[in-house]
Amino acid sequence: MAMRDVRLLTEPFNPGTLIGPFTQANPGLGGVCTFVGEVRSGEGVEALELSHYEPLTLPGMHALADRAIARFDLMGLLMVHRVGMMRPGEPIVCVSAASRHRRDAIGAVDFTMDHLKSAAWFWKREKRADGWHWIEPRPQDHADRERWGN
Repeated sequence: MAMRDVRLLTEPFNPGTLIGPFTQANPGLGGVCTFVGEVRSGEGVEALELSHYEPLTLPGMHALADRAIARFDLMGLLMVHRVGMMRPGEPIVCVSAASRHRRDAIGAVDFTMDHLKSAAWFWKREKRADGWHWIEPRPQDHADRERWGN
């Protein structure tokens, strides 16, 4: 049974403090793949706000972790996502997968991120000098998710 650590946070987090304990909790691993997504700077972005539907968000993240674990040969999966107000450079998401072989770890992170980007329970808006703007998934985000055949 793969170890799973799924969290939804309202406060800033340091991905480095999560990755070390995660890898240590998976002795014998052959590879770890980690993706950290941050609030983009530039293009006048002053802040990013992520809201969510609380009754579905964390259960949906757990269901997504179950799907990744069932699809890939993993020893462990870490999925951490922020909600609330964030500033440029702050981490939004951290997904890390541990496996005996690198391809499973890489695939699991890619799969998980493709689903979080286009089929999750979050609504995003950016604050720029001219006000707030809702951010929708791009067509490429949907295409990335569809390649997994779900």
